Amino acid sequence: MNPTNGNKQIERRRPPRFELVAGNLCLDFLNTLDDRFTNEPKELLASYVDLARFAEDTDILDTQRVDRLMERSMVNVEAAKKALAEAIDMREAMFAVVWAIVNKKPAPKAALIKLNQYVQAAAQHAQLVEVNGRFAWRFDDTLYEFEAPLWPIARAAAELLASDQLRYVRPCASRTCLWLFLDESKNHRRRWCDMTKCGNRAKARRFYQRQKQNP
Repeated sequence: MNPTNGNKQIERRRPPRFELVAGNLCLDFLNTLDDRFTNEPKELLASYVDLARFAEDTDILDTQRVDRLMERSMVNVEAAKKALAEAIDMREAMFAVVWAIVNKKPAPKAALIKLNQYVQAAAQHAQLVEVNGRFAWRFDDTLYEFEAPLWPIARAAAELLASDQLRYVRPCASRTCLWLFLDESKNHRRRWCDMTKCGNRAKARRFYQRQKQNP
């Protein structure tokens, strides 16, 4: 389960900006650097507004709070830039750890130390609350801090890394994609981040190759 701030969601006024196909909050966050392994990776978090929109799309923050953060980012430009730099720094440390695990290698110590720093920072803003007879994590919702989107993501990464689900994290089989996702299919043999995109492109290539071999 992706941790959220526990707020009741306000009806959205904007269409989603991000493709959330990973099945896990922190993996969707890792996928915000597109074409990572090409010569021209595409940064999807190019501004603080992008980070705020990611928080909205993933239900980390409600629309009202996202609006307020975006407004404040236009005024406190340097503080917003600093929070965005921290978000990307956390993402890259998180990716280094997860990618090592996916490739059955030890996690880089420096990246794990850095990720732990973000996890510990997030813990300072989290508290248990009771909702309809059950308990959930809630993050500070009274302060409009630019770092607020990072806290649930850091906690999601910690929970995934410490769970049995970690072994089901997969890279997309498309070598031009390699987005990460959580394979929750029945037999755990899912290959594509999104069957309607990478999966269909692979099927089309195979069809084209067969047609060339058997005209």
